[in-house]
Amino acid sequence: MKTVWDKYNDEKLNELMNFSEGYKDYLTNGKTERECTKKAIEIAKSYGFKDISEYDSLKTGDKVYVNNRNKGLCAFIIGEKPMEEGMNILGAHIDSPRIDIKQNPLYEDHGLVLMDTHYYGGIKKYQWVAHPMALHGVVCKKDGTTVDVVIGEKDDDPVVGISDLLIHLSGDQMQKTGAKVVEGEDLNVLVGSMPLKTEDEDKKDLVKENILKILKDTYGIEEDDFISAELEIVPAGKTRDYGLDRSMVMGYGHDDRICAYTSLMAILDTVNPERTACCILVDKEEVGSQGNTGMQSRFFENTIAEIMDKLEGYSELKLRRTLRNSYMLSSDVSAGFDPNYPSVNELKNTAFLGKGICFNKYTGARGKSGCNDANPEYIAKLRRVMDDNEVMFQTSELGRVDQGGGGTIAYILANMDMEVIDAGIAVQNMHACYEVASKADIYEAYLAYKAFLKDMK
Repeated sequence: MKTVWDKYNDEKLNELMNFSEGYKDYLTNGKTERECTKKAIEIAKSYGFKDISEYDSLKTGDKVYVNNRNKGLCAFIIGEKPMEEGMNILGAHIDSPRIDIKQNPLYEDHGLVLMDTHYYGGIKKYQWVAHPMALHGVVCKKDGTTVDVVIGEKDDDPVVGISDLLIHLSGDQMQKTGAKVVEGEDLNVLVGSMPLKTEDEDKKDLVKENILKILKDTYGIEEDDFISAELEIVPAGKTRDYGLDRSMVMGYGHDDRICAYTSLMAILDTVNPERTACCILVDKEEVGSQGNTGMQSRFFENTIAEIMDKLEGYSELKLRRTLRNSYMLSSDVSAGFDPNYPSVNELKNTAFLGKGICFNKYTGARGKSGCNDANPEYIAKLRRVMDDNEVMFQTSELGRVDQGGGGTIAYILANMDMEVIDAGIAVQNMHACYEVASKADIYEAYLAYKAFLKDMK
């Protein structure tokens, strides 16, 4: 059996392809961590999950979620065994590389209005120019109201974008290294060129005034409201089938919403688990997992404490035992092999599209710096679970030694004294505007996560 495609009959292949339709919808409508959280809660509610505030107490079989500031959540199905015997945990992040709008962004320059930005996460900056972009986010006003903003996704919406230098005048630019071809401070978003009509001959910056009028008329936003706004520039448009055979999915934000969706659907489809099942969707992984919505916050531990308090009574010792006895899959993407760039991989330890979920014993950089290095005893248990459930998996590293590297949330959970390994989906074009993944791997990851929640013990 060489690929996941070889594994299934026509009926299962249809199921595989249909599963990706739900994912495509999730990715199209979840281009920020806030949108992903909102959509995840909507889906969870449709499966019978309730906010923790709706429970006075908890019992076996209850389905509960906790919303973390609208930018992440934890979902639980209470298992038959006491929590201090450990949980089975899936953890993914829902933030993706993007371009953030600064707090004082608007300015006019020779009849054009632009917004100053600060890029978020590790990107090749030159990949983010000359693309149609959309504006997503929230504006929080002083009166306590919050305005949701989405511009550029409807067919009749305008889009914005970051300009590139024309090839005819790029002699000096083309001599620069890739890191310098486009500078971070030059990722300014062009948003308008039409001046406001006025009889006041002394009024300046009329194009900027026109943009402010549009924002005021449409959203009730004043210029000062940018100070308390969270606005993101992301690629515009829908997630699409990729390849003439429609075997792949192309879209913005596979890293790591592809693992977030499959993890979420795995717990939603889990029935009567022996060990409490948990799915964590977190923010800020792309910038180090700091902050109160990142994995390094105390939110997860506090949430478990709240669950235990409503279930069997909280104690610090029980909480520590729960963490110690838990198993976790750090559900994050891996670097998919690209025939255009084979030299960055060591082929015996590389993730290939269409060959199932990837287990990365360690990530990190060069000498495994910053990694979680999973214990072989834990990996052996995972092998048994995957084989017993006929789930196809592969093992991989993040490129050749000394070629580069990267990290995930795995080490943070491992620091809580639980067993953790990275387990995700192979992706091409990682951190570019449009990433690519195999539908076969999407479905197989869902099956792997479901098997883990049900059978890992």
